Amino acid sequence: MNAVSQARPPDPARPWRLEVAGLSKTFGPTRALSDVHLQVAHGELHGLVGQNGCGKSTLVKILTGGYSPDPGASVTVDGLRLDLPIRPLQQRAAGVSVVHQNLGLVDDLTVWENVRLGHYRAGRLSRRINRRAEQQAAERVLARLGRPLEAGQKVGSLPAQDRAVVAIARAVQDHPPGSGLIIFDESTRALGRSARARFFQTVRSLVEEGTSVLLISHQLEEIVEVTDRVTVLRDGAVIEAGLSTREVNEASLTRMMLGRHLVTHSRRESHVQDQPVASVRDLVVAAVTGLDLEVRRGEVLGMTGLIGSGFVEVAEALTGARTARAGTLSVQGRDLALDRRRGSTKEFVRAGVAFVPERRLEAGVAGELTVSDNLTLPRVSRRGGRLRIGAAWQAEETAAMIAKLDIRPPDPYAPIHTLSGGNQQKVLLAKWLADAPHLLVLHEPTQAVDVGARHDIIEAIRAAARDGCAVVIASIDPTDLAVLCDRVLVFRDGQVTRELSGDPETDAIVRAVFDDDTRSQRRGQVD
Repeated sequence: MNAVSQARPPDPARPWRLEVAGLSKTFGPTRALSDVHLQVAHGELHGLVGQNGCGKSTLVKILTGGYSPDPGASVTVDGLRLDLPIRPLQQRAAGVSVVHQNLGLVDDLTVWENVRLGHYRAGRLSRRINRRAEQQAAERVLARLGRPLEAGQKVGSLPAQDRAVVAIARAVQDHPPGSGLIIFDESTRALGRSARARFFQTVRSLVEEGTSVLLISHQLEEIVEVTDRVTVLRDGAVIEAGLSTREVNEASLTRMMLGRHLVTHSRRESHVQDQPVASVRDLVVAAVTGLDLEVRRGEVLGMTGLIGSGFVEVAEALTGARTARAGTLSVQGRDLALDRRRGSTKEFVRAGVAFVPERRLEAGVAGELTVSDNLTLPRVSRRGGRLRIGAAWQAEETAAMIAKLDIRPPDPYAPIHTLSGGNQQKVLLAKWLADAPHLLVLHEPTQAVDVGARHDIIEAIRAAARDGCAVVIASIDPTDLAVLCDRVLVFRDGQVTRELSGDPETDAIVRAVFDDDTRSQRRGQVD
C-alpha cells in the first residue's frame, strides 16, 4: 500500500513541481479524501486514476480553490507552500491551470476571445480593451503550440482537435516555457481517436519543454501509453503513488482501482425463467449499431467494456435517459421508441422501466428533499389526490423501504444530502424497487459506497431478480458483475465481442475486457 516509486524529485536540486501532503476533505459524515499525498515532477506527465466517486474531482477543486481541505494539509508548487484555500490570483501566480471535461469553451466567441477570456488587459486610463493586442497575444501562444489557428473564427465551427488546442492555449498562456502545471480533468473524454492523438502531441511538446501535466482520465489505455507515472485513488485514499507506467497495464490498474477486498459475496442460485421481459431490436446509439438483446424474467444481465466501448450508452438508451438514433424496446409486450420520436420518460416509467444512474446526486436524487420525498416521488401523481399528495401512503411506503434496505439514519424527514453516499444510493434504489419494475437498469450500482452498504445493495438487487424483475447492470467493476450476473456482455468499439455465462468469474471478465494481449506485450508489461 502507498508504494512510492520516487521518494525525491528526479533532480534533488529542484523541488517537486507539485507536492500534496496530508490532504483530507470531509463533507458532513462523509470523508471524501483521506491523507492524500501526490508528487508531480518537473516535465512529467503524471496520471491520476480511480473510479467515479473516489475523490478525484474533490482533489481538483481543492487544487484550484473550489474547496478548502481539512486542517493539516499542505500544497506546494515549486517549493512554495500555497495558502489554503487556494486563491485564484495565487493559483495563477503559481502557474497552476485546469482544463475541464467540456474544455470550458464558448462556441459563439472567436478563438482569440476564448483564449484570452478572463485575461483581458484594459488600458490604464481608458479602461478599454485593445482587441488587436489581445488577438496578437492569443496568436503568440497558439504559435508556441505549433498550431497557428485563425484567431478570428468562431470556436463552435472548429473540429474537436482544434477546440482542444484552444483550451490548452488558454491554460498555458501565463506559463513561461518550461514552467507551470496543467491539470487535464477528463479533457479527452469527448475526443475521437485521431483528435486524441493530436491532443497528446501538443501536450507532450509542452512536457518536453519542462511544463508538468496531471492527467485525470478513465481511459486506462491512454494512461498506460502516454503518462510517465500514475497515482491510483480508491475510496478517497491513495492506493499506489507514482507508479511507473512501464510497470502496469490496463488490467492491473483496474484491479488497483477496485481492490480485491471488495469480494464479499459468492454466487448464489440463478432465478432466470424462460419468458422474456424486455427485448431490444436494432438499437443504434453512440458507437453501437444494430444491437439486439433480450433479458428474461429473473435474469441479471451485465454489460461491461472499456470506457467509450458503448455499454454505458446502451444502458442509458434502454431507459430513455439517452436518445438513440434508432431502436425499439419491448417491455411485457409494450413497445417504446428509443429514438424518442414517439417516446417520453413518463412512458418508460409507466411501462415499468427503472433506472439507477451513476451520478446519484446530479441525476438520481434531489439533495434538498427528504428521504421520503425522494423515495415516493415517482408515485405521487398516481397515488396522490388532485389537491393533496396524501401523507399516509408515503409514510407507509417509506417505512417499509427504510427497513428493507436498512437506510440509516432511519429518518424519513432527513434531507438526503445529509446521508452518506451508500445510504443515498439505497434511497435511490428503493425509489424504484418500491414500484416493482419489470426492467431495472443500474449503472455502477455500488460505486463509492462502503462495504456494509454494498452488501445491502447487492442483496436488494438479488431480491428483485428473485421476485421476477429483469435486471441490467452496466459496470466496469468485474467483482459486482461476477457476484450478481447470470450473463455478461463485453463491448468493444460498439460491438458485443464476448458473452460470458454460467457463473462468470472476476478474472474471466477482466480477461475478456482486456483481450488484446498485444497492448501488454508491446511494452513488456506484466499483469
